[in-house]
Amino acid sequence: MSAQTPLSDDDRALAGEYVLGLLDEAEVEAFEARLLTDPALRDLVAEWAEAVVPMADGEDVPPPGTTWLNIEQTLFGNEAKSVPFWRKLGIGQAVFGAMAAAGLAFVVINGGLLQPDVPPRSQAPVMRADLAAQIAAEDASLVVAALFDSRTGEMRLNAVAGEMPTARARELWVIAGNSAPQSLGLLEVSGATVVHVPDALRGQMAGAVLAISDEPLGGSPTGAPTGAVLATGPVTAL
Repeated sequence: MSAQTPLSDDDRALAGEYVLGLLDEAEVEAFEARLLTDPALRDLVAEWAEAVVPMADGEDVPPPGTTWLNIEQTLFGNEAKSVPFWRKLGIGQAVFGAMAAAGLAFVVINGGLLQPDVPPRSQAPVMRADLAAQIAAEDASLVVAALFDSRTGEMRLNAVAGEMPTARARELWVIAGNSAPQSLGLLEVSGATVVHVPDALRGQMAGAVLAISDEPLGGSPTGAPTGAVLATGPVTAL
């Protein structure tokens, strides 16, 4: 077994961007494909998550009333207390007040201090997967990587090889123990697929088998696989 390639500074930055929700959908898919096979990268994501989550849970603390005075003194020194600098420039107080208000508005709005009309960038929430599966056809014509978070029941799947047809559906099944296959939903034609495993199945996922079958559009009409089983893979612990 070959040794893992050491993580680079770019990897560390990428893990942080993943946790903070700064990656677009394509970047998330590529990053999560790496998480499936790179334990060091998963550890790095966990470290970022542990560092960031407590900050998000903290309460807002208003700044002291002397904050602006301290900033003024830092920028202009003691001179700011005695002779206002606009007087040295020959600008009247009323004119300067209007200029200052306009400048502050520009900084607040365009500098990002106040952006009420700009929605936060959407991003799939960070998952802390503890189980994974590689669902593959015997000839590797179809390979789907799956990550599962047993705490939340969320499973995220990305096609690593093969294409999803538009005229047929690809349905995901789980076989836990000796139970009959249970559908977890249909795979997306493009991009990542996110499914939520029912509470009753979460505790049975470790050691279960995931399978993908070929079905008519809309999925199996019977509640059981009706088409060919295209790929299978065991669920294992990370």
